[in-house]
Amino acid sequence: QVQPVESGGGLVQVGGSLRLSCAASGRAASGYAMGWFRQAPGKEREFVAAISWIGDRTYYADSVKGRFTISRDNAKNMLYLQMNSLKPEDTATYYCAARKAHGSYYYISGLDYEYWGQGTQVTVSA
Repeated sequence: QVQPVESGGGLVQVGGSLRLSCAASGRAASGYAMGWFRQAPGKEREFVAAISWIGDRTYYADSVKGRFTISRDNAKNMLYLQMNSLKPEDTATYYCAARKAHGSYYYISGLDYEYWGQGTQVTVSA
């Protein structure tokens, strides 16, 4: 079982940058794919980015493509989301998610993930 714990959220001005981190504690003998999702007040949770277990494949929502970068360090059990050129519409609670997976698979539906963190708030001020 994997327990994701997010950190790194905060308040940033438009055009600024933040890096979110997710510590995936627990044992995952067979590996796991991971992703970032976000939920703004009054809106449904939406997919942001995903990465395969071995880190060779990534996928992004159109709204963040070219601005956000997902990466991972399996030796440290860490997942990251580098967010650049932030916009007010990026304001949301960001969640880290994980599911058991091998090789190059990644997942973009929240229904495919088994484990979720508690979230970290990102606020982009105009």
